[in-house]
Amino acid sequence: MKRIVFAAMTALMVIPAQAQEAFPSRAISMVVPFPPGGVADVTGRPTAIALEKVFKQPVSISNRPGAGGAVGNAVVANAKPDGYTLLMALSSISVIPEADKLFNRKPAYTLDQFAPIALISADPVILVVHPSLPVKTIKDVIALARKQPGELSYSSSGVYGALHMPMEMFLHAAQLKMRHVPTTGGGPAITQLLGGHVTMTAGGPAAITSHVKAGKLRTIVSWGGERHPNYKDVPTFKEQGYDIEYYIWAGLYAPAAIAEPVLKVLRDGVRQAVNDAEFKNQMAKVNSPIKYMDAPEFAKYWDADAKRLAAVVKVVGKVGP
Repeated sequence: MKRIVFAAMTALMVIPAQAQEAFPSRAISMVVPFPPGGVADVTGRPTAIALEKVFKQPVSISNRPGAGGAVGNAVVANAKPDGYTLLMALSSISVIPEADKLFNRKPAYTLDQFAPIALISADPVILVVHPSLPVKTIKDVIALARKQPGELSYSSSGVYGALHMPMEMFLHAAQLKMRHVPTTGGGPAITQLLGGHVTMTAGGPAAITSHVKAGKLRTIVSWGGERHPNYKDVPTFKEQGYDIEYYIWAGLYAPAAIAEPVLKVLRDGVRQAVNDAEFKNQMAKVNSPIKYMDAPEFAKYWDADAKRLAAVVKVVGKVGP
């Protein structure tokens, strides 16, 4: 009798282990915390397509904009850590908690709620203006801004968002005043500029390239430490005597409590995805060089960048729309 009971208990213990499904066994949702058209979206879509080839499962994009990316970031921070909900975040993921501290607000999320999977791209943003604005260099922009204080306007992806911070760095360094027009993401920020509702914005190469080629936007200056390989005719702020540097990067994350074996599958999958020929082609089309880093290296990069951006937030201080 004891043997029968033991055998039955053993069988019950084996069933769950055998019933465990290999990851991934169903569709994965990749949250993009901004509307379509911005860097996170333009990077996320080809990444999702490449991952579908690797995993043989659908990888859908879920645009969850709001509060400069905080809404979508929080969705993933609080999602079930099973690997089926991922986040394609921008560098602003590090800024939002610091801004919350500045205003003594309860943070929408904390950075320790995320597990980095891989860095996909990292590009300096580029200042672009509407073609109707009578400027061709950053000196022209500064001269016009000083002549018309508070009259020139710029759009951003949201207050303290990935496109707001570089503009604040510039305005702080040059001691200028401009009118800030925040939107829900990089795509809408560019739409505002294309429509002539604002005079300029800081845009990631992936989001501005098609408009620059069409003559709908004019490039002025780059926030890079050196000239962008695909925008070699665009000088950097450092060349113009301003010691400011800023990169908009896109990285893939999972909720922090994700199991290590599942995280490994995701890391291996992304490693294969970034080497996919079509993925490389799509990124090349938008002039966004791939800057892949696996989780350990990305974690170090993210930590250093987060500390740098936290310092920038303190320098910029409290700002509004």
